[in-house]
Amino acid sequence: MAREKLRNGATFEFYDPGRLVDGDLALVLCEAYPGDVSRGYVPAYRFKMTLLGQRQEVGRIELRVSNTDHVVMYAGHIGYRVLPMYRGHHYAARSCALLLPLAQHHGLNPLWITCNPDNYASRRTCELAGATFVEIVDLPEDTDMYQMGERQKCRYRLDF
Repeated sequence: MAREKLRNGATFEFYDPGRLVDGDLALVLCEAYPGDVSRGYVPAYRFKMTLLGQRQEVGRIELRVSNTDHVVMYAGHIGYRVLPMYRGHHYAARSCALLLPLAQHHGLNPLWITCNPDNYASRRTCELAGATFVEIVDLPEDTDMYQMGERQKCRYRLDF
């Protein structure tokens, strides 16, 4: 794809993710986000989940390409959400699997996925994706997540 100049002066190279398809599920790249160092945001690929042959979005998934303490401990390398009417089809777990080659291309192994302890559907998604539960951690008070009312994160490790 292209090299991006980050705000801290470093360069980051985004790669063409290629065609990301699993049966009836396709990931469509929406944005290659360069990040915002001043806010602690790292470069990321943002995809929408769609059903093959349809434009209707069923969810979103993001691959954060960095190993900062914040990503590894609290935010995770992968973030996802599936729209309520499309839940129960394992689209998020399948999407995680589709992102593994891109993550590997960036040298990310293991991947960390986090979720709220009471989000049992997301916890099951992590397990279906092949991730192993590691721990529950308290969020630092200075994080955006804490400011939005969240207090803890489950950490899952995905080795591939």
